[in-house]
Amino acid sequence: MTRAALLIVNRARPEAVSASDRVRSLIQRHGVLLGEIDAGDAALPPSAERADVVVVLGGDGTILGEARRCLHLGKPMLGINTGRLGFIAEFELHDLEAQAETLLGNGSIETRRLPLIQTTVESPDGTRAEVGLALNEAVIAAGPPFRVIELEMSIDGKPGPTFRGDGLILSTPTGSTAHSVSAGGPIAHPDVDALIITPIAPHSLAFRPIVVPGDARLELLILRANGDEAAAGTTLLLDGQVARRLGTADRVMLRRSERSARFVVNPRGHYWSTLTHKLRWAEAPRLRHP
Repeated sequence: MTRAALLIVNRARPEAVSASDRVRSLIQRHGVLLGEIDAGDAALPPSAERADVVVVLGGDGTILGEARRCLHLGKPMLGINTGRLGFIAEFELHDLEAQAETLLGNGSIETRRLPLIQTTVESPDGTRAEVGLALNEAVIAAGPPFRVIELEMSIDGKPGPTFRGDGLILSTPTGSTAHSVSAGGPIAHPDVDALIITPIAPHSLAFRPIVVPGDARLELLILRANGDEAAAGTTLLLDGQVARRLGTADRVMLRRSERSARFVVNPRGHYWSTLTHKLRWAEAPRLRHP
């Protein structure tokens, strides 16, 4: 049987809009098009429950948002890159065109499960709120007026250091090549069972990024935060898209979620190729040739 697909298009990107006709045609030729919706729509159509695959046209930011929104479907996502980098979106349009019969028809496909971070905030009065899930990273950012913040850290219930600086990143291996690596964190293969704690501008030469087990539980007590009722300040950010204000004495609890996101793997590509060609990992120095 051919696959039923839900098509999601980021219409804020002209490249995605121009590619949508071709992708729609490929789905209709090799599979079944259940419906087409815009990225970020609040509600998914009822037909989404019958999808075998969710095809997303956009950049990595679009993929992150739609992965969280469609998580409850439990369907694999096929990301087609029309953004600038396309690290999570493994397919370019020409990849889909070359493999449409297999991917959208009745050929076998390989999928990969990627972990998510579950975030909970406990207020000083003991009230707890589930903030949401992050596929790349959860970040506590200092925020305006950009003074140093202080966080008391514990891992698996054991006391850890007190952090002073501009913020802290808890990253999945998937997100290790995003905000974390920009802040000096290590690159981790997506199959590694780990979480990465990366400081942002720590007020200490000894506070280095650290890799912890994937099932580690991180708890952060806010000792000093920025902002007030009239202005934005210290904030918990999930994938750079979901935000929650934090105040002094708030407690942030982060752990790996029991749920995971499924993505279709491009059989004609591989992680090391993406790392070297898109992120220029281990690129040799540019030497002057006589």
